[in-house]
Amino acid sequence: MPDPKSESKLNRYEALISRIFHDHYKTGKTEFEFEREELSSNAKKLHIKLPKNLGDVIYSVRYRTSLPDDILKTAPSGREWIIEPAGRSRYRFKLARVSRIIPNAELLAIKIPDATPEIITANALSDEQALLAKVRYNRLIDIFLGITTYSLQSHLRTTVPNMGQIEIDEVYVGVNRNGQQFVVPVQAKGGSDRLGTIQTAQDIACCRVKFSSLTCRPVSAQFMADDIIALFELAMRGDEVKIAEERHYQLVPADSIQPEDLKSYATR
Repeated sequence: MPDPKSESKLNRYEALISRIFHDHYKTGKTEFEFEREELSSNAKKLHIKLPKNLGDVIYSVRYRTSLPDDILKTAPSGREWIIEPAGRSRYRFKLARVSRIIPNAELLAIKIPDATPEIITANALSDEQALLAKVRYNRLIDIFLGITTYSLQSHLRTTVPNMGQIEIDEVYVGVNRNGQQFVVPVQAKGGSDRLGTIQTAQDIACCRVKFSSLTCRPVSAQFMADDIIALFELAMRGDEVKIAEERHYQLVPADSIQPEDLKSYATR
């Protein structure tokens, strides 16, 4: 059980997740489930004011902050605790191999003529929305994957067996020169939010159910410094998410792409 004094130093979400973890954890356990209702009941015990959207608690500890130290120290070397969906209004703490989707700062950025309408750039309401718009208007999914794609739906909310409700930031469908058809679930993160392997696993599971006849090629997008966009193609190997490909793109005015840039691209 966490020390109440140390618990008081945590922010409200971390304190809540810490309490729920230690309500269930026993030494040697590698996974266990908890109910969404436990967020509310433990918030009352800890005098924590919750947001109307309880899912923001789980989102925060997945993509914005690390789990509290008292949880991290229970994981053996090379492993980490993740929080998976486990059905309707249920979640699962699970020990998994440490896995990160982090842009390689040493990778060369490829310059692409910026086709984003200025009115879109001027009125984008959030980093995530701006990123999805830039990817869409500049056909970066097509360029990255080498297929022709079309945006099918943004923020697809649906349910997946044994997972419950999930949301995919954007779904593309596509086709290659041989007629093979694809579904491309895209997750996007801007600002300080981190890309997560859990969301990719959810996206893949959804596509297996909802688009079973299409080849799934999940993509993650992340804003970097200088408005560089990092794109990752991901794949499942067993129960782990792996990076299959990574490319960085920099959207620039067409006249800023020099002949030497084009020459270098032609010889790669």
